[in-house]
Amino acid sequence: MIEEKIVLGTKGEFPLNGKLTFPDNPDGPVPAAILVHGSGSTDMDEKISANKPFRDLAEGLAAHGIAVIRYDKRSYAHPRKLLKIPAFTVFDETIEDVLLAAAMLRADERVDAKKVFIIGHSMGGMLAPRIDVQGGDFAGLVIMAGTPRRLEAVLFEQLDEFIKNSSGLTRYLATRQKAGLVKKLTGIYEMDDEKTKTIKILGGTTAYYFKDLGEPDVPAFLAETKKPILVMQGVKDAQVRVDLDFDKYKELLAGRDNTFFKLYPELNHLFIKSAYGDLKNVKKDYKIPGKVAEYAMDDIAAFIKGEM
Repeated sequence: MIEEKIVLGTKGEFPLNGKLTFPDNPDGPVPAAILVHGSGSTDMDEKISANKPFRDLAEGLAAHGIAVIRYDKRSYAHPRKLLKIPAFTVFDETIEDVLLAAAMLRADERVDAKKVFIIGHSMGGMLAPRIDVQGGDFAGLVIMAGTPRRLEAVLFEQLDEFIKNSSGLTRYLATRQKAGLVKKLTGIYEMDDEKTKTIKILGGTTAYYFKDLGEPDVPAFLAETKKPILVMQGVKDAQVRVDLDFDKYKELLAGRDNTFFKLYPELNHLFIKSAYGDLKNVKKDYKIPGKVAEYAMDDIAAFIKGEM
């Protein structure tokens, strides 16, 4: 493979370091994919403890003849600048940079401009249909461990699971945290936008961030896009659930002949073989060095190439 350093968004306030990975000696223009991060502040490799799933995906897909672009998330590279945006939204945090990456790929003569795909992981997977509709215009969408639920619903469910498996002071603090979030986020879709912009939540976000993210919701964007979609999830994923997330995607996308679903019994949220498979031990799981499963990358490559 060939790996080139890039800077995304050089004309704006948030330039981002990244890498563009190409297959070696391609026979003509190649299909390409953009990797979209999950929640939180992460680098171009989406480094989580001992693992770098985006690096694995870039290298693995390049071996299949697919170019891949990845870059530092805006909240990782420019956290203070981002927080200066009054009531910033997911567009400021993520979507704008994906659109810039898509334009960069389509302007590269080595890339087939009609075969640019989005690969969203976790919250990036949740956002993939929205990004497609709001200007991405991708050839297809790969949703890795995404959710069609609203972000606050997932957050509350994760906290409930954590509380159930905790005790003592940890359980008390988590219970208080959830109660505070429920109080702040209840009724936000009926609130005036200006009011939600004054309610501070997590990591510098406001209630407006959640309102903007949840309305329209994921099912509405899924209904609007008719692009080919691949939905993937590990059974041992401790952060999204098969019954509430993967199965809901199947329900929402039922009857489409260009939609595919892949469930992996041994894999966790990072699509790496799991040693634990529960929220209580998720940090321990991520501390074990591993690689994104080759068979999961084989499925992504087959989808992008139209061989699924």
